[in-house]
Amino acid sequence: MAKTQIGAQLYTLRDFMKTPPDIAKSLKKVRGIGYEAVQVSGLGPIDPGELRKILDGEGLLACSTHMGYDRITGDTAKVIEENKILGAKHPVCPGLPGELHNADGYKKAAAMLTKAGEAMYKAGLVLSYHNHGIEFEKYGDKLGIEILMGESDPRFFKMELDTYWAQYGGADPVQWCVKFKGRLPLLHCKDMAIVKNQPLMAEVGEGNLNWKAIIDACKKGGTEWYLVEQDVCQRDPFDCLKTSLENMKKMGLR
Repeated sequence: MAKTQIGAQLYTLRDFMKTPPDIAKSLKKVRGIGYEAVQVSGLGPIDPGELRKILDGEGLLACSTHMGYDRITGDTAKVIEENKILGAKHPVCPGLPGELHNADGYKKAAAMLTKAGEAMYKAGLVLSYHNHGIEFEKYGDKLGIEILMGESDPRFFKMELDTYWAQYGGADPVQWCVKFKGRLPLLHCKDMAIVKNQPLMAEVGEGNLNWKAIIDACKKGGTEWYLVEQDVCQRDPFDCLKTSLENMKKMGLR
């Protein structure tokens, strides 16, 4: 394993990463904050080889990527190729098309993602799924996330639990970290604060989530990467990433 466990999800900085020069400038700032790893997502058009050169030049590891469901299932070989170029072991499906958010859709997605995951496994990659709140909708006596993960092969399809969205969906992030023990290589670290009775995305450690219990469960469950994401920032996104990193190090992560 790399010497670091914490990475920055670049979707947080999507407004600053629309062109190759902007991407290079932003990655330099990310490294300057203290991050040594990133999850690639939300970038403007850039050749994977060019991106790898920028990352290498800054001493940053691309530990993971987010790539769309249609690409993962319909163009698996190309997704594998791009992740290999970036050196990213963990491609992640960031969600499903709207028409698949139903009981039959989750079963179909489970089969398709298992198939893609098996091909990735053979190539030395690990495919995972990133949740939002919608996967915690019930269909009969099962949640969408239970159908998706229950109908898929755990050898080839893992989980990247998003702590904020699990809480938003009415679930206990700690419980789900325990539930996915051994199947949770990645965690999306995002806090939830309440302001004027409304949930807001907050820097890790600045909201109300039980991080001690979350991290304890993840350590016991074999989680490799703790990836900081804040879809919506209440201040400068670079400052938000810095605060989250500092707080996570105080929590014992490195």
